[in-house]
Amino acid sequence: MRMPRRGLVIQARTRWLLVGLALLFSLVLLMYLLECAPQTDSNGSLPGVVGESMGKEYYQALLQEQEEHYQNRATSLKRQIAQLKQELQEMSDKLKSLQEKKTPKVNGMNYQGTKEQTSNDLLEFLHSQIDKAEVSVGAKLPSEYGVIPFESFTSMKVFQLEMGLTRHPEEKPVRKDKRDELVEVIEAGLEVINNPDEEDGQDEDDGVGDRQLYSENDFIEGYYRTERDKGTQYELFYKKMDGMEYRHVTLFRPFGPLMKVKSETVDISRSIINIIVPLAGRTEAFAQFMQNFRDVCIHQDKRVHLTVVYFGQDGLSEVKSILESVARETDFHNYTLVSLNEEFNRGRGLDMGARAWEKGEVLMFFCDVDVYFTAEFLNSCRLNAEPGKKVFYPVVFSLYNPAIVYANQDIPPPVEQQLVHKKDSGFWRDFGFGMTCQYRTDFLTVGGFDLEVKGWGGEDVHLYRKYLHGDLMVIRTPVPGLFHLWHEKHCADELTPEQYRMCIQSKAMNEASHSHLGMLVFRDEIEAHLRKQAYRTNSEAVG
Repeated sequence: MRMPRRGLVIQARTRWLLVGLALLFSLVLLMYLLECAPQTDSNGSLPGVVGESMGKEYYQALLQEQEEHYQNRATSLKRQIAQLKQELQEMSDKLKSLQEKKTPKVNGMNYQGTKEQTSNDLLEFLHSQIDKAEVSVGAKLPSEYGVIPFESFTSMKVFQLEMGLTRHPEEKPVRKDKRDELVEVIEAGLEVINNPDEEDGQDEDDGVGDRQLYSENDFIEGYYRTERDKGTQYELFYKKMDGMEYRHVTLFRPFGPLMKVKSETVDISRSIINIIVPLAGRTEAFAQFMQNFRDVCIHQDKRVHLTVVYFGQDGLSEVKSILESVARETDFHNYTLVSLNEEFNRGRGLDMGARAWEKGEVLMFFCDVDVYFTAEFLNSCRLNAEPGKKVFYPVVFSLYNPAIVYANQDIPPPVEQQLVHKKDSGFWRDFGFGMTCQYRTDFLTVGGFDLEVKGWGGEDVHLYRKYLHGDLMVIRTPVPGLFHLWHEKHCADELTPEQYRMCIQSKAMNEASHSHLGMLVFRDEIEAHLRKQAYRTNSEAVG
């Protein structure tokens, strides 16, 4: 049976119409893809044409950098997704428990199950871990060895006290779990800052557009320490590049999820530091100290007062001349020179320097003439000392004898180039407590130094123990911007045999690293080996 002609025409038209619609759809799809394609930089050069000089390595490095960025972002997103799933499960459990509360009791029993009670008990336990830990208030400790020191870190490096034989005083976190831990902590701190709640003291009516959002690039530094039976405490500091206002976040991981302790804004723009330096003689070292003071305090920080307490008359005129010269050249007059015509006593010098200040409360930095510090350290000093709450006891990085460290060079490099955290260049001086930042009222309240201690040493430990026995929190951590410069140590003949032995041990510890001291001990053996090698080489050449 033949199809009518009219039906054939309709079928052909329909076919052409479908073909036209397909072409139109393909054209629209092509235009959409062209519109959504990523724009190329019109000024950029194409590889192999104009930009061939940039080289293959540049693009490989760029691709690797982008890949690492996306991997980190993917890891972060996975972590957030897992956290959201956990929160969703918790909300589901709470909703289920509320529904079960409405069910009637049978024989006086409410069959809600044990899940809600278990969850409440766990939450109560985690909060009790925070209450037991030394997070908000200091703990009374029996001695200077009882304090748990912090370790400090930036987004790239960790500064650690316990090195053993394989770790370094400054290193990138090699282990993946440590890297992931620090990344998670930094991101958690950003979450607290960028999404504040009522406890943080910010108005909920303020929209996100009215708040200043922080990113990973605004992270300045952090400290962490672990109390083995409670958890890990994190102190995090963030700051915008163009501002002087810091955001401080405290987090605590009670062997479980991170829990926010507090979030606060710290304004240090008007925080003056009174740097107190006791001195007797050593005018050359003082001239070097003032060069660093000029560069860091006068030209960069600009919020310091210098108090020099000088003992004796010998060298006093030189010290005055150095201070007056700096004042003329920089127009800096925020300094005080206290002269004491008596035997040197470090504790008395610092005590006199603290009492010489007559302008009320002030943050003090007890410093020595052999110490080199950076502008970043001064801000760490401001951030980690709080009147009536906490004092800052940074661990100094002590440099070895440059004549030994740089023995393969004609002369040691300038001091600024020696300031590196390496095993063979120095060590964390974790047995020293002389460098400290604390407020004047706290120093006077605790009773200051034991003035019966004569000469160098001892007075700092007594003051440190007073704080440990009190209620103030002691922040103890290595800091990258504080160095103790090497200077020759003399062991007096008047010392007893035991004291002389201890003095020599201390001198050896400050002289060089384990490996460098070993090279000195086996110097004759090494030289004999080199002579044999040279003789064998010459014999083979002649033969």
